[in-house]
Parts: sequence; structure tokens; C-alpha cells
Amino acid sequence: MGTILGAALLASTAAAGAHPHVFAEAKLDVEVDSGQTVKTLKHLWRFDELFSSTVLMEFDKNADLVLDAAELDAAALTIHASLAEYNYFQMVTVDGEDVAMKPPAKLIASYENNQLVMQFETHPKEALPLTGKVSIGVYDPTFYTAIEFTDDDKMAVVGLQQRCSRAVIRPDADTAIAQNQKRLTDAFFTDPAGTNLGKIFATRLELTCA
Repeated sequence: MGTILGAALLASTAAAGAHPHVFAEAKLDVEVDSGQTVKTLKHLWRFDELFSSTVLMEFDKNADLVLDAAELDAAALTIHASLAEYNYFQMVTVDGEDVAMKPPAKLIASYENNQLVMQFETHPKEALPLTGKVSIGVYDPTFYTAIEFTDDDKMAVVGLQQRCSRAVIRPDADTAIAQNQKRLTDAFFTDPAGTNLGKIFATRLELTCA
């Protein structure tokens, strides 16, 4: 694992605290099949130029200031391994109950306009019908990486029937803290990943079918 990239994406929690150091503009496309079952989650993350330059320095082995196909593959493999224990920053629930997701087979990296772009797909381990409230969030539980959806259209659904509704929920941080004050101990602010409470701040897509 590259030391710089590993530190940035694994987010040594003692150093990270509750402040993001890496920023990524994100897009999520949810594919629903004809039986109204969630089929695929397609993720795209476009990282900030500072972090992207760090990746360039770490993986540009021939020092030509360009990431060729092999170097991009190496970066993608490192990020794939780094994110495994964090479920690739995904949170999927049905009526509040966690849904297990298959890890992505691979991550695809590209470098565009001085920014690292990562794309990958995941699938539910078991059939995920659109019954009850299906919630899909994307967040870094360590708070080291801020995954940002710049507008609600960046969380899209393909194949959703008219009887179903779609909503993008953006929790207000102050409200979330106030509502969870008793659960937010000092441990959360020193090691947020260890408390699993970072999800209360996550932007999420909610799908509800009548």
C-alpha cells in the first residue's frame, strides 16, 4: 500500500478526528430492475486536486507526471484494499436494518483535469425489493474524506415506478448532534469510526414504494 494514499484513505482515526481532509464530488446511480428490486449501485467520485496530486506523486513510478494505465490500476487496487473495511463508504438499510452489499470486483481509476476519478459498482448480497423505506447513504465513517453530492440530481434512480417516491436527505449537522447528544461521547470525536455514528451526518437517498 502506498504510504501517502493509505494514510489519506484509511484515515488514521487518531489524526483525523472529525474533520475532513480529502474532498470528493460524488454521483450515485441506482438501477432498479423490472421487478422493482435494487440491482446495482454505480458510484463515481471525483477527488479534489490536492489529494489527486498526492496520488499522482505516489503512483507516477516513471516520473513523467502522467498516470498511465498500469499506474492507474495500481492506485485503484490500493484504494480498493483501503476501503474494504469501511464497506466502500456505503450504507444501505431497509426500515433501518442494515443490508449486506457485495464488495466491488474492482475499482476503475482515471485522471481528468488534474483530478482523480474513481468508479465502481456494487450489488446487494441478497435480493433487495423496494418494500418499506430503502435508504442508501455514502459517507466516510472516519470523517477524513468528505463525499459531497453537489445537487440532488447526483443521486439518481433508473427504473423507479411512479408508485415509488425518491427523496434526498441532507441532515443538518447541528440538528443531528442535538438529536443524538446522549450517544455522541468523547469517543466519537476521537474515533468516529469506532462508534458507527458517522451515518447520522450522511447524505442519503431514500426510496419508498406504496
